[in-house]
Amino acid sequence: MNTTHYLKHTMLVLLLLLVLPVSGFAQRDFSEVEVVPHHVSGNYYYLEGAGGNIGVSIGDDGVIMIDDQFAPLTDRILAAIRTLSDAPIRFVINTHVHGDHTGGNENLGNMGLLILARDEVRVRLAEQMPEAALPVLTYSESISIHLNDDEVTTIPAPPSHTDGDSYIYFRNADVIHAGDVFRTVAFPVIDRNNGGTLNGTIDALAILIGMSGPDTKIVPGHGAVSTRQDVMEFRDMVLDVKARVESLVAQGMSYEQVAAARPTAPYEARWGDPERFLTAVYAELVGE
Repeated sequence: MNTTHYLKHTMLVLLLLLVLPVSGFAQRDFSEVEVVPHHVSGNYYYLEGAGGNIGVSIGDDGVIMIDDQFAPLTDRILAAIRTLSDAPIRFVINTHVHGDHTGGNENLGNMGLLILARDEVRVRLAEQMPEAALPVLTYSESISIHLNDDEVTTIPAPPSHTDGDSYIYFRNADVIHAGDVFRTVAFPVIDRNNGGTLNGTIDALAILIGMSGPDTKIVPGHGAVSTRQDVMEFRDMVLDVKARVESLVAQGMSYEQVAAARPTAPYEARWGDPERFLTAVYAELVGE
């Protein structure tokens, strides 16, 4: 495939995988979604519903939320939090821009809740959401919140899943909410339309590993609570796929030839369909 044809292929894939699902969210039926709390460690929980995992830290000082899924679920999300705590929600922190993590922002903003995120998240959300949905406090470097006898630190990641990813570290609970840089249900999603990169993903996973101890609980953007060892295996998979694709690219292979060679084959039984991951890896390695 020549460069022009490859670019057309890449643009089509990105449109199908990124644009169409977003429009589909508005038409999705959420009526049967149940929002279920799960205890993680200490005073930290996550809520399972539809979309990204929601982190919840509770205590006498108030509640900290991490992400907020979709707008039609806001009432159920708040009801689930009220089964854990009657304290006021003090902060809502967005791990990145995607709608399955920020879709409830407008509802929560209209309630007067304080939304925090990286500068990049506010810029990107401003292109698609009203003022009420935008983070009120933004940061470009790590900041700490001292609440509920814990030190809560937001840690910007290199451009990885997007260009606005953050890890949220709860020191005393020893929990890291990782957002979509790390997931247990699929290959990495590198959203190049929103600034995501392959090399940044590798660097960001290394940071997550370095932050974690042997007992640290890591809450992924999607999937089950994990350990440092789980992140190491995920990172090693990404490194191996990158090396395999680099070798094929060095032989002058087109995207179709690379895909046919199945460099992700050893991992597909665990991580599923590799197409959008492989598309992003190839595009970065060929410099497109």
